Amino acid sequence: MLTRSELEQREEMFLAPYAMLSHASRGRVYPEHEHDYRSAFQRDRDRIIHTTAFRRLEYKTQVFVYSEGDHYRNRLTHSVEVAQIGRTLARALRCNEDLTEAICLAHDLGHPPFGHIGEWTLDELMHPHGGFNHQKQTYRILTHIERRYPDHPGLNLTYEVREGVVKHDTDYDVVDAVDYAPEERGTLECQLSNLADEIAYNTSDLDDGLRSGILNPVEVRKLAVVQRVLADLGEPSDADLSDTMLRYRFVRRLVGIEVSDVIAATAHNLRAAGVDTLADLRGLPQNVASYSPAMQEQNQELKAYLLQNFYRHYRVMRMAAKARRLLVDLFTVYTSDPVQLPTDVQRRVSGEDNGLHRVVCDYLAGMTDRYAIQEHKRLFDPEERA
Repeated sequence: MLTRSELEQREEMFLAPYAMLSHASRGRVYPEHEHDYRSAFQRDRDRIIHTTAFRRLEYKTQVFVYSEGDHYRNRLTHSVEVAQIGRTLARALRCNEDLTEAICLAHDLGHPPFGHIGEWTLDELMHPHGGFNHQKQTYRILTHIERRYPDHPGLNLTYEVREGVVKHDTDYDVVDAVDYAPEERGTLECQLSNLADEIAYNTSDLDDGLRSGILNPVEVRKLAVVQRVLADLGEPSDADLSDTMLRYRFVRRLVGIEVSDVIAATAHNLRAAGVDTLADLRGLPQNVASYSPAMQEQNQELKAYLLQNFYRHYRVMRMAAKARRLLVDLFTVYTSDPVQLPTDVQRRVSGEDNGLHRVVCDYLAGMTDRYAIQEHKRLFDPEERA
């Protein structure tokens, strides 16, 4: 049997000196014995996968609500794609794959139903009561909401996984690392998780946009990164991206080019900064994991294009408007007449320091798209059974 001790020895032999070793973890909030044949970070990964919040991601919106079709990404498939990319980055740079994977799998647990419009709506509704942010909600789920142990709340994850969630830093995240040494850079595993997330949503949203017919293939071809990928595939610059097989090849190669760029750029940055230890890396004034300048510029163009032509497309905006009205209705009913909340949720109100509004917010944030839609019908449709 391969023991945890032997796994930890393998880490010391194989991983880079700037990598986070599992036996060097700053530990858990509640002391416990570690596993016989799983490292601390492997155990954290497994705990995340077995949460209720992780299972619910299957019916939470990435861009399209579940009723739009079975072939588009949801929060669960996105998280799996992020973890796959994160492991590839970590392996190539000799970082801790298990820590990277755990952070990647946990990073979106706090997302409410209906994607970013759900988050913005809850933040607006909760403005007088501390607001709402999906990243803080993820941390709240991991440390407070998930109850799986009799002697403490949360999952009791290691410091480094919790830190990785807190310091998750992309265009759609707000970092508040007040309790996690904000003056320190996150581990390289944490930084790679950030980029894995960005690679995953940029490439998959482009894929889903083309698949849905929302994005015009002729317009997409004008993007510099698209021309770069077509040339790398040996395809003409006017290749038809509406062709299904070409789209598969295109997206696959785009992910590969992005991943290879991050590996090369990050390796260069590590050498240029003279990083020899984890302490060196944590002491840097900025993250060392990055794209090359050329890829960064091309990705900014891609993001701007997706924002204008995909995320703000009328079909997506109509879904968002309906979702906003639905969440406002549910929040209003629950907070004005809390006896309509399920009994177990009502019980939490008396035991929650932040009171009724935070409990309602937690309840709404934990809903899947389809459960929120069903609950709205139960509350507002006279012919629907309660």
